[in-house]
Amino acid sequence: MGLHLYDTRTRRVRPFEPLRPGHVGVYVCGPTVQSAPHVGHLRTALPFDLLRRWLEQSGQGVTLVQNVTDIDDKIIVNAGRDGTSVWELATRQTRAFDEAYRTVGIAPPTIQPRATGHLPEMIALVESLVDAGYAYPGAGSVWFRVGRFADYGALSHQRPESMLPSAEAEPGKADPRDFALWKAARPGEPFWSSPWGDGRPGWHLECSAMAGKYLGSTFDIHGGGLDLVFPHHENERAQTLCAAAGAGQPGEMARYWMHVGLLTTGGTKMSKSLGNSVLVADALEVVRPQVLRYHLLSAHYRSTLEYSPEALAESTAAHDRVETFVRNALDILGGPGEAAALAADDRPRSATGGGGSHGAGAAGAWADFTAALDDDLAVGRALAALFGAVAQGNQVLSKAHSRALATWVQVTRRMLAVFGLDPHDQWPTAGAELRPALDGVMQIVLDLRSAARARRDYAEADSIRARLAAAGLIVEDTPEGQRWHLA
Repeated sequence: MGLHLYDTRTRRVRPFEPLRPGHVGVYVCGPTVQSAPHVGHLRTALPFDLLRRWLEQSGQGVTLVQNVTDIDDKIIVNAGRDGTSVWELATRQTRAFDEAYRTVGIAPPTIQPRATGHLPEMIALVESLVDAGYAYPGAGSVWFRVGRFADYGALSHQRPESMLPSAEAEPGKADPRDFALWKAARPGEPFWSSPWGDGRPGWHLECSAMAGKYLGSTFDIHGGGLDLVFPHHENERAQTLCAAAGAGQPGEMARYWMHVGLLTTGGTKMSKSLGNSVLVADALEVVRPQVLRYHLLSAHYRSTLEYSPEALAESTAAHDRVETFVRNALDILGGPGEAAALAADDRPRSATGGGGSHGAGAAGAWADFTAALDDDLAVGRALAALFGAVAQGNQVLSKAHSRALATWVQVTRRMLAVFGLDPHDQWPTAGAELRPALDGVMQIVLDLRSAARARRDYAEADSIRARLAAAGLIVEDTPEGQRWHLA
């Protein structure tokens, strides 16, 4: 059926058709680098990493732009509290965010613009809005006329007359709903020169300018957290559309608006302001990064996801089951190269050609996986296809069906690659440093077991195998000799 995505503006799932065939432009609102990243930031970023991987798997080129907001009221306040400069704080926390994303396997954006690097574009955008009558200066600031834009509220599905006043500073504002495009300089704060006096850009203005510079006035997908729908994305859309209309280029800013559901803890939104956020660094003290990635991707991106020790334990068990199957299968088959060659011999054939029963089953599992992700990234169904493949693979894991095992491990790894969770290629260091030592120790133990069997001391041989099984190491006797794998 091809990819379908839910669009916040139209409130429906629509067939996805990129503006330019074969290429997709995506703008994701990145972090405001006021303090260290928490797991809620990863929850927002990961669905767009999954979307990017799925688009690329489907043959699309992707330009993903994710900005860094490095000038903002909260950054200024936190820098003053910490006794450091705005620039030092923003630089340090930008690096912390980059490291947090990298640690859980989020691919770097194609372009990562900083707000402070795009002041000329922002000033030009404000000038165009003032010239077209959609904005006005007042008390050193510049304000957007909400009442002038007839479609204001269409993204968040609100009526302008029922909206609360903007929380921004009031001097010079004609309508309580109007929002700041340019903020007049205040003592001790960073500022830039502009036609309206010294000041700095408003938050909403920054993303419009950066999205427009790198993706154009109209692009494919604009994304972010659900909490950004209003006022941030509503205001972005308004100022972008009005600037385009003033330039004689009317059109929708983004053809699809994607928003990620909230991460909760104890049923309450995880937030720094509420004091219930879990820093990424603290989370990684108790859970492996690939398990954290699995957990944050395990629910549909538009749903609420709970973060708790119990939920993490469930995700750990589920992830470890898949990881164990892949590692055991590749050990048995002799590595990924051998598995790929054997799976090629087990591929589905025509009805007259016969053969390939497991290949046909694996092809069906991949078709189910594809249908799920094409349906607005329905990860629940995609994970069901993944675990179905693992179950089939485990059925032949201990049997002399190497082609069947290779087929199931290949399709499992193909699915995992889309999720960014393949334990061999994408997480190759997970326990790899201990594997040579474990192989050596196991060879010694298996030699002792072989010696016991050679002298007909079967009680000792069985005892060795039982003790290994209790430690999570399964030993099997095959025509080719003893073979072991993790439980």
